[in-house]
Amino acid sequence: MLILNNRCMDGSNQSWKPNALNLDPLDQNAQNVGPYEDDFDYAEAFESLDFEQLKADIEEVLTTSQEWWPADYGHYGPLIIRMAWHSAGTYRTGDGRGGAAGGTQRFEPLNSWPDNANLDKARRLLWPVKQKYGRNLSWADLLVLSGNVAMESMGFKTFGFGGGREDAFAPDEGVDWGPEEEMMEDKRHDEEGNLIGDLAADHMGLIYVNPEGPGGEPDPLESAKYVRQSFDRMAMNDEETVALCAGGHTFGKVHGASSDDHLGAEPESAGIEQQGLGWDNEYGSGKGADTITSGIEGPWTQSPTSWDMEYVDNLLDYEWEPHKGPGGAWQWRPKDGELSGSAEHAHDDSDSATPMMLTTDVALKRDPDYREILERFQENPMAFGMAFSKAWYKLIHRDMGPKERLLGPEVPDEDMLWQDPIPEADYDLVGDDETAELKAELLESELSISQLVKTAWASASTYRDSDKRGGANGARIRLEPQRNWELNEPTELEATLEVLEQIKDEFNSSRSDDVRISLADLIVLGGNTAVEQAAADAGYDVEIPFEPGRTDASQEQTDIEAFQALKPDADGFRNYYTEGDVMNRSPEELLVDKADLLTLSASEMTALVGGLRTLDVTYQDSKLGVFTDEPETLNNDFFETVLDMRYEWEATDEDNLQFDIRDRETGETEYTGSRVDLIFGSNSRLRAIAEVYGAADGEAAFVEDFVATWSKVMKLDRFDLE
Repeated sequence: MLILNNRCMDGSNQSWKPNALNLDPLDQNAQNVGPYEDDFDYAEAFESLDFEQLKADIEEVLTTSQEWWPADYGHYGPLIIRMAWHSAGTYRTGDGRGGAAGGTQRFEPLNSWPDNANLDKARRLLWPVKQKYGRNLSWADLLVLSGNVAMESMGFKTFGFGGGREDAFAPDEGVDWGPEEEMMEDKRHDEEGNLIGDLAADHMGLIYVNPEGPGGEPDPLESAKYVRQSFDRMAMNDEETVALCAGGHTFGKVHGASSDDHLGAEPESAGIEQQGLGWDNEYGSGKGADTITSGIEGPWTQSPTSWDMEYVDNLLDYEWEPHKGPGGAWQWRPKDGELSGSAEHAHDDSDSATPMMLTTDVALKRDPDYREILERFQENPMAFGMAFSKAWYKLIHRDMGPKERLLGPEVPDEDMLWQDPIPEADYDLVGDDETAELKAELLESELSISQLVKTAWASASTYRDSDKRGGANGARIRLEPQRNWELNEPTELEATLEVLEQIKDEFNSSRSDDVRISLADLIVLGGNTAVEQAAADAGYDVEIPFEPGRTDASQEQTDIEAFQALKPDADGFRNYYTEGDVMNRSPEELLVDKADLLTLSASEMTALVGGLRTLDVTYQDSKLGVFTDEPETLNNDFFETVLDMRYEWEATDEDNLQFDIRDRETGETEYTGSRVDLIFGSNSRLRAIAEVYGAADGEAAFVEDFVATWSKVMKLDRFDLE
């Protein structure tokens, strides 16, 4: 049983101090851990590929069976589809993490999840293709492109493919896969059976849910509840869920020739002589007909390497009963011996097999809403094919962000709502003269420095690099659901936006040419202008580069439910924290989590917090963390105060969330702060950074770093500038 490394006493510093704030995710943002040079242009490299030849090379792998791991039915297509599905299927809407980006299925813990058993062989089969194309083709792209090629090889027309996924060279330290310490444990449901936090899979080590049924019991109706919950958290509605399950299970079989007692350790625990392969099988030949993967045995259809309607017809037209197969797991067979011997055998042309179903398959038939969709698909096979092609396309691209990031000749023209479309600018962009004019108007307006900075931060900081969603582009802060998020202080936000809209409209209507400014650009320009003024008030002449080009999305281009997933439970940068975090994470842990989604290093996070505090950018204008007598001035007072031994800190609530900062001699309270503020003095690594900024010669460096990091966050979603 795999024990997760980050839970073990493995000798690392983190293991000796398990309660210390983990900054590892931010360290990954600060350095290039891979072998490619920093200026390597993956987009340029990918577009140099002969795409048709690449697909032909993948096709050759799929149809050339290898003795060391024989292909079921002489075709690796079903195995490769499972690999692609499990690469992309880890995506979850809650924090946008998971998915195919990075090709992280190659690393722990994913490479050793029980649900990914024997996918190590699928990746090794593709090594000749990766070896041929080298850095021009990432593993991340190859894993999912090969799934498309597999479907096309077996007669299905896919909706399209977009490349552009770059490879990771280490596991993503920012992903919390769950609270369990061992695989297949379940500590992630509340009393009502609902998943907690951002988690989407039912157990540690599963992509979705237990195929045998909840708790390993063959209960289809209960299983349907868990299927719906998990797929919903992975961005799929009922129709997409049915289409994916039915379409994916049209191909291939499951493997449970015998009990998994015959299997050796998973890749991360296997002996060095296994060279990264796992699940060494001592049953029979250990491969082919003797393969053990899920413990469930058999194909779903009579023709497992052809696109057809057999899965849907079999499921709806026959009655199914549960039984335990040769692997000892619950599975379903047709009643009264129907369909017996009607399917191809995977490895023996002289033998046959009987179709089977999983509890999760039968769940689609027993649940009334799922069944209605299945019956509609049965009546209209073309609709089924289109639904599956679009759902599969969404599955493998959901974490890639807007369509403009997708590369290659097979990117569809259609704009998908889930890609958060933004209109193209049909006007000329402002230049330096117009920008200077607008900056003057912003400073002369009734809006304060903190209001301008707060609005720009609220707009841009919705970005999360995990799935390239959010950000300032589109000005969706003025639309539902963002305009009514509690954190955005709707009443104040509306007043600020009203002034900005007026400035925009007056500027645009006054032009005799085609030059225009969008609200999205003006919000960012307002924040930049305010930061520049705050720096000037502290004696520093700074200019933040402004690159126009953002446009304003419409409400119709905004999926309200999908964007609701971006609503932060906390934002330590604004000193906002709700005690409702179901994962029981502290404010400082949530700060690191948000900083990671913004691709910040520990130094960048530190500079931003200190700067936003002195700029008086706090939730509801609270004075928490505003350790200065000159608010809205970009100085290093925050760090000087945190580090000053003249002060002592005392909690003012039972949960140690807020503190008074008192003068040691007089006992008078001079400031109030939060756990997020204190962490920059208590955590040794963050204190080391704070000491640089709080030193007598540190203010200039702090201003420079804050301005650079602010500019970075404002442009995180400007993929057109990459």
